[in-house]
Amino acid sequence: MTTLTKAGRQPTDHTASSVIRLLLTLCGLTALLLTSVTLVAVPARADDAPAANQPPAQAAYLADRLRENPVHVTDQLPREIPRSMAPDFAQLAERTGVPTYVLVLPSQSGFGEDLLGAVHDRLGRDGLYVLLDASGVRKAAAYGVSAPAEAARRAAAYELPFDAGPLRNFERFVDVVAQGPEKAEARADAASEKLRDGYEPEGMYIGPSDRQNQSFVTGIALTGVPLTILLLAPYVRWARRRFPRAKPPRPAATRPKWRRLLTLGLALATAAAIALTAPLVFDQTKRSAAPLPSAGDMTARVERVAEGLARDPIYVDPESPQLLDATQLSRLHDRIERFGRSEGGGPVYVTVVPHLSEDESAGDEELFTAAVRAKLGKADGVGEADGVYVVADPLTGYIDVFNHGLRLESFRLLFDLPESIAYGDDRADEADDHLLGERLDALMTYLDESQRTEEPTTSGDPVRAPSPKAENSLPPLFATDFWPGLFVGAVAALLLLGLVAGVLGIVGAVLRRRSPAPLPTEGLPLVSPTEPSQAYLRRTARTELQAAAQAFTVTADENLADGPAWNRFDAAMFLVGGDINSLRAPGAPAPDPATLLAVIVLARAARNALEGDTNNRCCGVNPLHGPSAGRRHVRVSAEGNRRRMLSLCPLCLDSAVAAPRELRERMLTLPGPAGTRVPYEEPEGSLLSVLGDGISRLAARVRETSPVD
Repeated sequence: MTTLTKAGRQPTDHTASSVIRLLLTLCGLTALLLTSVTLVAVPARADDAPAANQPPAQAAYLADRLRENPVHVTDQLPREIPRSMAPDFAQLAERTGVPTYVLVLPSQSGFGEDLLGAVHDRLGRDGLYVLLDASGVRKAAAYGVSAPAEAARRAAAYELPFDAGPLRNFERFVDVVAQGPEKAEARADAASEKLRDGYEPEGMYIGPSDRQNQSFVTGIALTGVPLTILLLAPYVRWARRRFPRAKPPRPAATRPKWRRLLTLGLALATAAAIALTAPLVFDQTKRSAAPLPSAGDMTARVERVAEGLARDPIYVDPESPQLLDATQLSRLHDRIERFGRSEGGGPVYVTVVPHLSEDESAGDEELFTAAVRAKLGKADGVGEADGVYVVADPLTGYIDVFNHGLRLESFRLLFDLPESIAYGDDRADEADDHLLGERLDALMTYLDESQRTEEPTTSGDPVRAPSPKAENSLPPLFATDFWPGLFVGAVAALLLLGLVAGVLGIVGAVLRRRSPAPLPTEGLPLVSPTEPSQAYLRRTARTELQAAAQAFTVTADENLADGPAWNRFDAAMFLVGGDINSLRAPGAPAPDPATLLAVIVLARAARNALEGDTNNRCCGVNPLHGPSAGRRHVRVSAEGNRRRMLSLCPLCLDSAVAAPRELRERMLTLPGPAGTRVPYEEPEGSLLSVLGDGISRLAARVRETSPVD
């Protein structure tokens, strides 16, 4: 019997089996390895390419910029702070006396002192670090140097108005820093105290509404003031002529003709003065302190973003807080790639940049997208770069989507994007990163599931943003509300005329009540007393003089200076010393009764002459009866039969025929010495002794006794 040993086994069969098992094992391991590589391919690519997909940290980026230049001005605020202002900030920074590093960024970028501290740590240089935004110095901190950073910031903020502008605010900040810590603290405390007391610096610039108010006021003044002069001046003169007058008017012949044109000339001169001086008073031309940016300032950010998108479909603004981590960026890249390979899909460009009213597109995301698309197409040399453009704002967290050239419903993406994606929910509002990564991922899912159209669509062309010059310029003064102001000014002038007319009417009524109108001529014989008192004579003389003066005022005849009316009135005024008020004063010496009667007769005759009555005689029985109606021989004395030829009023003329004895009872007597009564024409040689020869003779007698003047 033969015994088989190990060495004697047949190796051929067993060796082949072992080789087969080894090959199967290696194939399985290879398949497992390939599967694992496939599953982790995207994260591995993202981790291995930080330069392409992971933007540098905000502080590191800003530190690099300050390493190149100690003053960094963002390109995101060209309408308020153009990059070309950097030399101005640098020149001011040299006046602090210490190394100064200036960052001008959009508001809300970073966290103030935390950002400045992080930038200082990355830069590794001591000095005064200042962070500014569109309003001025926002934060300041000194590292390794002595500088009153916070005190200077407070002083600049409290001493200047809110619209002073960032450059003027930084200049005040620098001046306070240069004064040293003690003076800076005192200055900041003083400004803070004034602010607590209610003091607030007046604004340096005005807005469109203020300019509209200025235009409105200018229009009102340009029509209201001249029209008021044209309407009120002649009306007031007309109304005053109807007031009871205390002083006599000048004869019409002595009034210069040029006075008629004075009112018109004054109104025209006033209108011209207002039109010429209004632009000097309201001389503002700008809304803010912002300088005019250059063309390079307006395109700098668009070029920067387009250059970034040409390298990577996701561009994250390095000046803003970084809201997307490496994992979120990697996943977003993968979703973009898969959407590009899907049916009806295409390129997706994501920009995570802030949008403010001070940027080149005036905060219009659609306009910014159109500019970036045009610039990106030129960079690629393929014309317009079609695709879905996603605009995410890191400051507000809002997301907007614009389709250009893909088979998607553009308006649905633009207007019907779910609010949880476009604006976020309550969790997004509370989160510092606005859950931007999660919402962008949800957006890609929304794009994947969006219905495709048969033809490519586009969101349309946006409205062009206003130019910086037009946006910062005020409208002309003689525009906008200037035209309604012209109409309101005319209406105001008419209303003022009505108000003045009412006031003057009330004043005239009061004055006429205090100085009643004279009695009508036809009623004088019935009411005039035969034994008047001194007070009656003085009151009647004042009333008749005022009525005569009023009649001369409203008469426009230029030939009155040499006529009988003026001669009689002038004589009456001479008898009262040229002042009608002398008959009103309670303690003033009054003329004697005969003089007062002469004043009454002359004033009445002057007024009658103005009305066309040329009668030169008054009633000889009682001159208070008024003008005569005829002459007759009558006996007026009870002694003897002597008759006299007298002028008689209508009542006395009838009595001379029907009841001659009554004439003696109607004979006028005046108060005499010691309470006696004397006939009005006694004694011989008095003014009234010539009254029988006519009123003109009485006026001549008065003028003969007056001085030459």
